[in-house]
Amino acid sequence: MFETPAGRLLGGPVAALEQGIRAWQRQAVDWDLLPEAKPVATARPQTTIERTAEVRGRGTFLGKSLRTLKLCPTDMEGWWFERTDLPDSLPVRCSIRNVWTTGNVVSNIVLRSGSPHNYIRMAEHMIALRMGLGVDNLLIQLDSGDPPLFDRGSTELVQALRGAGLRQVNRPASYVTVRERVTICNGNGGFLTLAPPADPANPLLAIDAAVDFKTAIGKQRIRFAVDPEKFAYGATARTNTSALKMLYCKTVGLLFADIRNLGYSFDNLLVAGRLGYWNKPLLPHDGKSLEAVWHRATLDLLAAIALIDDGQFVGEIISYKSGHGLDVEMVQRLYQEALLTPFVPAG
Repeated sequence: MFETPAGRLLGGPVAALEQGIRAWQRQAVDWDLLPEAKPVATARPQTTIERTAEVRGRGTFLGKSLRTLKLCPTDMEGWWFERTDLPDSLPVRCSIRNVWTTGNVVSNIVLRSGSPHNYIRMAEHMIALRMGLGVDNLLIQLDSGDPPLFDRGSTELVQALRGAGLRQVNRPASYVTVRERVTICNGNGGFLTLAPPADPANPLLAIDAAVDFKTAIGKQRIRFAVDPEKFAYGATARTNTSALKMLYCKTVGLLFADIRNLGYSFDNLLVAGRLGYWNKPLLPHDGKSLEAVWHRATLDLLAAIALIDDGQFVGEIISYKSGHGLDVEMVQRLYQEALLTPFVPAG
């Protein structure tokens, strides 16, 4: 598994990909959890939650406002968002077809359907739970397009969803994979590769995720197979930023409404300078914080995979220095080139 870092190139410069592969191959794996991997149970009914759960927090983009999310059971297939402050708008499905942008000032996945007012910002920290916890159908009600921000990544959402119980739906769960190994890359050597399961008889959603920042975060790399426990662990990781960007937001950025109203703080954000962290990093392993790469793997990468609305994805994913833009472009290419196929277990 992961021996072949690249497949058919769907987009990006070949020279940059070759450079990225060489760097990825040189980077050590900090934590390999694949020996603990358990196969995905693909023969099961769909699920939704048993009862409604509610979480609250200050706004992500309007930090002085209190925001509420309601996680609701639904008979609709897939994950949906409903803006309760826009009663005439239809629910927005978690789907690549509804991605509006991946952000400018703040990198994030924004979903929208119909009216330009019917949007949901920072959707990734919610929709990642679709892949991480395996809940097939859910309706999320919001009182604005600005979701709440939490001090522990998406832990409050994970706890609320798991505490709401599971109810089976009288439909079989669907699983999909890619027809072939495919890769997309950017001009900086960052790349993303998706491949079918290495062992179709024992399918996994296996991830090799690596980051390389020019800050104290530095090089971090993990390997694991997605399951609810691994996801819940990684989902405690906070978004990270550089000290320089944080300084900008606290000075010149105060001139701009999109920045001065951000709800970010030293509690809910990991801030890294060139030589050290400005606050305490979390998720240590063997004396090294892996918070940044866990956030990347669970709350960013899996959010993009959740945009595949044909079913739960199984297969192999390699992510090296990728981000929301490249992730979303990959999923778009999968649909444009009809690269997804139903997963049928071997035997």
